[in-house]
Amino acid sequence: MRKNILITGASSGIGAGMAREFAARGHNLALCARRIERLEELKKELTEKYNVQVSIRILDVNNYPQVFEVFEEFAKEFGQLDRIIVNAGVGNGRRIGKGHFEINRQTAETNFIAGLAQCEAAVAIFRRQNAGHLVTISSMSAIRGLPRHLTTYAASKAALAALTEGIRAELMDTPIKVSTILPGYIRTELNEGAAKLPFEVSEAVGSLALVRAIEREPSTACVPSWPWAPLGALMKVLPLRWVSKLG
Repeated sequence: MRKNILITGASSGIGAGMAREFAARGHNLALCARRIERLEELKKELTEKYNVQVSIRILDVNNYPQVFEVFEEFAKEFGQLDRIIVNAGVGNGRRIGKGHFEINRQTAETNFIAGLAQCEAAVAIFRRQNAGHLVTISSMSAIRGLPRHLTTYAASKAALAALTEGIRAELMDTPIKVSTILPGYIRTELNEGAAKLPFEVSEAVGSLALVRAIEREPSTACVPSWPWAPLGALMKVLPLRWVSKLG
């Protein structure tokens, strides 16, 4: 059992949802995010319901030195980190060429460069332990380029997925496991203002599906598997005009 789990971006959405599911399964949790008050509320909720250790810290993943500091502090506190879930990210984005470079830059930086920092910090800990499970939360949008507000978001998640695959290739003959998770549309506060999304599921349903997939420790998993696994296969071969309708 991967007893001690670190989750970034754990103050809301699927980060908080996964924390609830893992706590219900008896895992200790190292939770970090920018909003400490949300983390305090979540810690109180989980420790009152379950006999688990929950530790929280403020973390802005775009503060790269802080990423390494927080991960190492958690590793020291728990003695060993068995699984690290790189979940923190943003869903913001704008059409390319419409004067919104700064928003798109922030999206790319948070989802990929900050993801790289988290992977660097996580794998350094796992190499030292000679054990661990790295999980990155990418997106089904990583499979193909998508139009409109999803263009930069999809590209950043594709970069994260490629980074994860490269790490997996390097570590495949070691005790360290590496998983890329590709969620479909999960309704959270991140996208609460959006119109109804194709094949969307609730935060609770999506979080449960994510945890079940993560615990299988796959190389790659589409979540929920239905309909996203077969759709993912189709997305790779369908004409771009058809794929773009999923955005």
